[in-house]
Amino acid sequence: MNYKTFLPLVALMGATRMHHFGSAFSLPDASLAVFFLAGLFFSSRAFFVALLIEAGLLDYVAISHFGVSDFCVSPAYVFLIPTYFAMWFGGRLSSKFKSMQGTELTLSIPAMATLFAATTSAFLMSNGSFYWLSGRHPNGTMPEYIERALHYYPPYTGYALMYVVLGFGVVKVIKLLPNLMARKTA
Repeated sequence: MNYKTFLPLVALMGATRMHHFGSAFSLPDASLAVFFLAGLFFSSRAFFVALLIEAGLLDYVAISHFGVSDFCVSPAYVFLIPTYFAMWFGGRLSSKFKSMQGTELTLSIPAMATLFAATTSAFLMSNGSFYWLSGRHPNGTMPEYIERALHYYPPYTGYALMYVVLGFGVVKVIKLLPNLMARKTA
């Protein structure tokens, strides 16, 4: 895949980064899935760095120009780097399990397990660092953290899994289009 196929990932993150879990007017944040898909389809670390810069710029613009709350910006914000790297690296590992033979594009059970592990690791890094280092929970306890983590974990991982499956499906459909068009004209 080339850089032109990277642009939809940039656009997806740009379109969804305003709210973690979405709202009546916005889609849930697709950043985790974007990093995973970038790792899956693009081996160059330059794509990871480009997405990292985009994420930071989007956050800056959202907070400074669109009134998005800066609640999540804290000393823990730097932990988004290893969070997103976990997703990108999970995508790199999963690339060994995908097959792109002709028009066939499949994401195997080991690749999905890697996605799940990467998403769980990303959650523990971002959520844990925010809880313990942000200063927003100065008297935090482990039971309280576990309770909060259990609340946020399902949507955090669920949206990432949903976007990756949808993204993979879109790529598969795009790869199938030439054959479908050829059959239609035959």
